[in-house]
Amino acid sequence: MSAETAVQIAIRARLAASSAVLALVPAGNILDVNQRPAPTPSIILGESQAVDEGDSIARNRQRVFHTVHVWKKEPSLEGVKAICGAIRQAIHADRLMLPPGFHAADARVSNMRQMRDPDGETSHGVVTVEVLVKEVAP
Repeated sequence: MSAETAVQIAIRARLAASSAVLALVPAGNILDVNQRPAPTPSIILGESQAVDEGDSIARNRQRVFHTVHVWKKEPSLEGVKAICGAIRQAIHADRLMLPPGFHAADARVSNMRQMRDPDGETSHGVVTVEVLVKEVAP
């Protein structure tokens, strides 16, 4: 398993366990899919990138940047902003628990933005989660 996959699993588990997130988005709408239109409202686990931290000859520390997309049919950005805020709160609530073989040394929401989709009916939010991951013996 890659560090990116480990982070995605942990993010989904954290969001699906957050009462603040679930009050806004049903657990069944927190997905890893490539589809449009997405269910509304929905949280789509998106793209990721892992970058070696470069601070260890063991090369066992990576910073994973994971993108989370939020979709909601609404005339404003209010709902998407609320969902993004709940995601941030959930990520910052406690240390992310990664699958065996990985340890999350730090996790933070480094960027959130909300925009109107060109379809004129949908709001879209993008949340970037950064996780410092150390590979450990399982």
